[in-house]
Amino acid sequence: MVARHYKYITFSDRQEIAALYQANERPADIAERLGVTTATIYRELKRGETAGEDGAPVLDRNRRRAYNPVVAQQRVQANFRRRGRTPADGLQGGFDSDAI
Repeated sequence: MVARHYKYITFSDRQEIAALYQANERPADIAERLGVTTATIYRELKRGETAGEDGAPVLDRNRRRAYNPVVAQQRVQANFRRRGRTPADGLQGGFDSDAI
């Protein structure tokens, strides 16, 4: 049986995803570059979606749903807090929301 290797997406990974996605890279190519599955990238893009004041999704210049790495990181941290874990417990390359 092959052991699974799990990798947390760090804030710097999220910034790289944002830059590559903005440059119109395919999620499969982004996944290969970061060493994760394509499904991981699609989940990450969903996590970082932004909505306008009317609740409609914001589109980027490529007419795709916009991805914001800060929003994605904040959602991850909120999930960790909700589950009773801090990012320092298991998240490499933690994120300081005060630094933004």
